[in-house]
Amino acid sequence: MRKISVLFAALFAAVFCFAQNVEIKEDFVPSSKNQPGQQYPMVNSQGYARFRVNAPQAQEIRVSLGLGADGRAGTQLVKGEDGVWTGTTSVPLDEGFHYYRLTVDGGSFNDPGAKNYYGSTRWESGIEVPAKDASIYEERNVPHGFVQQILFWSESTNTLRRAFVYTPPTYYSDRPDVRYPVLYLQHGWGEDETAWMNQGHANLIMDNLIAEGKIKPFIIVCTYGMTNEGFRPGGGARPGG
Repeated sequence: MRKISVLFAALFAAVFCFAQNVEIKEDFVPSSKNQPGQQYPMVNSQGYARFRVNAPQAQEIRVSLGLGADGRAGTQLVKGEDGVWTGTTSVPLDEGFHYYRLTVDGGSFNDPGAKNYYGSTRWESGIEVPAKDASIYEERNVPHGFVQQILFWSESTNTLRRAFVYTPPTYYSDRPDVRYPVLYLQHGWGEDETAWMNQGHANLIMDNLIAEGKIKPFIIVCTYGMTNEGFRPGGGARPGG
């Protein structure tokens, strides 16, 4: 066990030192998950993320993503004379979507520059590192389907539940006797029925694949997957934005 721990520590140190020696490209652009009109957070072509928070009265701000120069998880932001905190992850993030939060003087907050997404059983900030295969969910000028929010009564929980339903572009124009297969798409741990249509881009993936003729149209239904509890963990009111 001791040998494994030493080996892991050595590997961690090697990766960290390598990351420290990589020159970060200054080609940062706003994340696609930002609030309208907000420039930060940003991502670059290498997968690094840069954060900027205006908090003149704060004493310490840390972002839950990345790895700090002190070896701790997260990215420590540095306060400027203007009261604005900035920082860049010391290692690139994996491609795709990430949840994150700010720790400000010991308290947990969402980034005011980013949109909010339900993950880890709470509403958190989101950032997306463009993936090499991002074209599959890019916004194209193709026929688009419909994403509808519906309410239904759940007999198993004796509560009113919500589902998001994707129907393909031809659903309402086809003959009434045309039937479509249905995929019931389950979210990951700590997420909810909004996950696949928001951060998962399921509707855009479907639209693009249908337009390319790579799949036959079908319906997708996403609902909250937990039935053995009387409440939604970390639920409460959704933050603004």
